Amino acid sequence: MTVTKVRKDHGAMTLAITAEFKADPERAWSLWSDPRQLERWWGPPGYPATVVDHDFVPGGYVRYYMSGPDHQPHGWWRFLAIDAPRSLEFENGLADEHGEPDPGMPVMVVRASLTGLAGGGTRMTVEATFPDADAMAQFLEMGMEEGMAAAVGQIDGILDAGVHSGGVDRRETV
Repeated sequence: MTVTKVRKDHGAMTLAITAEFKADPERAWSLWSDPRQLERWWGPPGYPATVVDHDFVPGGYVRYYMSGPDHQPHGWWRFLAIDAPRSLEFENGLADEHGEPDPGMPVMVVRASLTGLAGGGTRMTVEATFPDADAMAQFLEMGMEEGMAAAVGQIDGILDAGVHSGGVDRRETV
């Protein structure tokens, strides 16, 4: 499993997942920038994601849903900042069945950072900041900590498969 650390800070109202991968930052970045790769890991096992919209620019939206055994939760993002291949920041919330933000649910801000490691590889940290302690408690009770760790834990399989945009392995063979 790629996850090296899970950190909850109730004072700062954050949940952070840190993972390390053998891939370089540019390759790891494609896990965010390519919707077909994103949907292979964003939902935890048993809840695969389907990305409906993926406008990967500041101010752009992602709309998606996860298909689970008993329901189909929907979600959305709005990108606040993108600094390829180092970091991105977005608002993240739950949505109704049409992909529209659910006004009854809190919105968190998520920051993902990718840092190259000495000797190769990438460290990725995904940190969610909640608007208040009640929102943090609500999302943790919904299983967000376990779900995020399990979702990120799927990334090694994607990277090992060598799948890039469009599902084509573009590695050269010798």
